[in-house]
Amino acid sequence: MGKSSTKKVCIVVSSLGVGGAEKSAALLSEILFELGYDVHIISILDKIDYSYKGILLNLGKLKAVDDTSFGRLKRLLVFRNYLRQKKFDYIIDSRPRRGVLKEFILSRIIYNPNKIIYCVRSFKTDTYINPNRFLGRLLYGSAYKIVSVSNGICNKLKALYGFNNLEVIHNPFEEKLLLPRNEEHKEGKFILYYGRLDDAVKNISFLLEAYSKSNLPKEGYKLNILGDGKDKVALKNLAVKLKVQSHVEFLGFKPNPYQLVKNAYFTVLTSRYEGFPRVIVESLALGTPVISVNCESGPNEIVINDYNGILVENHNIEAFTNAMNRM
Repeated sequence: MGKSSTKKVCIVVSSLGVGGAEKSAALLSEILFELGYDVHIISILDKIDYSYKGILLNLGKLKAVDDTSFGRLKRLLVFRNYLRQKKFDYIIDSRPRRGVLKEFILSRIIYNPNKIIYCVRSFKTDTYINPNRFLGRLLYGSAYKIVSVSNGICNKLKALYGFNNLEVIHNPFEEKLLLPRNEEHKEGKFILYYGRLDDAVKNISFLLEAYSKSNLPKEGYKLNILGDGKDKVALKNLAVKLKVQSHVEFLGFKPNPYQLVKNAYFTVLTSRYEGFPRVIVESLALGTPVISVNCESGPNEIVINDYNGILVENHNIEAFTNAMNRM
């Protein structure tokens, strides 16, 4: 149960599983709960992997029972009634927001603009804000705040829409990451990628190719790939094609990968675009250096080149290979 408080906060999420944005929302619930807020979470999907604090309304369970048009209307009414009944001081909408009609109903009818905070967690901003300038301003311009997780995202939104309600709050990390390193997984030499296996966003095929060209396989450093997603089979096949399958391990999804991160020689990020990548923040908090492409939004606000990691020009495979050899 949430702690009693003068402030009641509702966090609206697509789910509490798999992705970094979802992890950030789960962590936000814990932070606000510990600060004394009465925290509620509304999840659209029934995927709950991460720990959270507060009261959960899982609309995904209703979706599993009835996903017809009538079922969707019923879930919308449950959603609306819950917000009206609880009378929240603030609603933090952390979902991807696509579609005009649904978002118009939410932003103009169900939500109170004076109490709504919209999060934008990716440089691909049209996932969160309608790409049409007029519609974007209509739907979100009167909100209490639009919070972006990086300066890069904030500057893009300001240029595209001229919003005057923007705020930047970077993704946090968990204090438990600062616990002493233990010896788990210490026996093997490995570098680590962790995140969704979605090649269109994360560009893991680039990573595999750079790894195959580097000195790491012959020096006995494995590439551990931690996570799940739609491209897992294709990436395994690519490892075979590049003849590094014996050096690459696909470890699946782990909600708490921190011991692996702690004991990695370094971590890697090769995304085409990001928001404020928590994998970099977590890795550095654990004392593990990072090699990251300098993609749009995030890495260059965290990594100081040649100090706590190496920043590489995006899509430059030779530079990334050289960075791995240097590290």
